[in-house]
Amino acid sequence: MIDLAGHVALVTGGSRGIGRAATLLLARAGADVALTFHTRADEAEAAARDVRGLGRRAYVGGGDLSDPEMVDRLMAGVRREFGALDIFVANAGVWPAEELPLKDMPVSRWRRTLAANLDSVFLSTRAALGLMRPGGRVVIVSSTAGQRGEAFHADYAATKGALIAFTKSLAVEFAPELTVNCVAPGWVDTDMSLPAFTQDNRQRIERSIPLQRIASAEDVAGPILFLCTGLARHITGEVLNVNGGSVLCG
Repeated sequence: MIDLAGHVALVTGGSRGIGRAATLLLARAGADVALTFHTRADEAEAAARDVRGLGRRAYVGGGDLSDPEMVDRLMAGVRREFGALDIFVANAGVWPAEELPLKDMPVSRWRRTLAANLDSVFLSTRAALGLMRPGGRVVIVSSTAGQRGEAFHADYAATKGALIAFTKSLAVEFAPELTVNCVAPGWVDTDMSLPAFTQDNRQRIERSIPLQRIASAEDVAGPILFLCTGLARHITGEVLNVNGGSVLCG
């Protein structure tokens, strides 16, 4: 039932974690895929080789997505390679691992997090929308932190909450030509989360999840794929929770 042959997708942060899993799943479904990376060029090229190994075309763009000039170069490359987009997955972002109460949070960290998680999504989504064909799908990756907050990570939670509002705004603005939805993962077993997964803390986290395990990147990629298909054609402005039941807010 899922066949994305002839479709072109762009996944930001596609070199690792959720982005890499989504990149490969979209390719398995038949889509050609462009992906971005910030600093991990080797991992991005490896993901692109895997896409090509599935018989699909791949394109890699690297740099800081909070830089408007870099985003312009990326989209020019995507246009040259593919002509247009059918799917855009805004996944790139950071989770600063150090816990900091707000009174101790330096302005520099606040601004770095907003640039990586919010400015980058604004710039890349705005540019990608200029390449989208009618009937396209936009999926923005937020977090449970954007729904319930996250103490000592107020910068991260604020950006992820903003992405939910951004999703709902665009869903109305670009209807009926496009759908715009959001996926909100809880804890995911990726490199970004690794600093939090000491043995004791990992067990504590697992016990707090009704399904009793931390999600894999593939657990999140599946819902992203679903929202990119015709199976989700009447869903827009929605937040799809992928958290094992840990935050029951849907």
